[in-house]
Amino acid sequence: MRFVVLLHKDSGSVYGVTVPDLPGCVSAGDTADEALAGAAEAIALHVEGLEAEGKAVPAPRTIEAVLADPALADERAGATLASVALVRDRGRAVRVNISMETGLLEAVDSEARARGMTRSAFIAGAVRNEIVGT
Repeated sequence: MRFVVLLHKDSGSVYGVTVPDLPGCVSAGDTADEALAGAAEAIALHVEGLEAEGKAVPAPRTIEAVLADPALADERAGATLASVALVRDRGRAVRVNISMETGLLEAVDSEARARGMTRSAFIAGAVRNEIVGT
């Protein structure tokens, strides 16, 4: 699940991010990348809060739908649109069975060892980085 976000930068300010489908969900950062990384965390926390309150999580709209929404015209002005994945931290690991080419697995294990990580932690971090970009 990915949410469309609006990235803003006013002169003399940090980057700000709003999530039109999650009112009140915002993020900021000194760089666009920092703001978008913060948006991923903000989205996850916002969704967690909605669920804890027994509220439904709104289905994210497409970029086209956000662009076509006249109620967002002012908010879209000068903004860059991006999409940010919802990655929930469920607090527990689950064993999975995957297959990969032998040379790639050797590279994964070598890099994990060099970083003082387990194979699982390295792969999980790489997947998170690929999905969320952090």
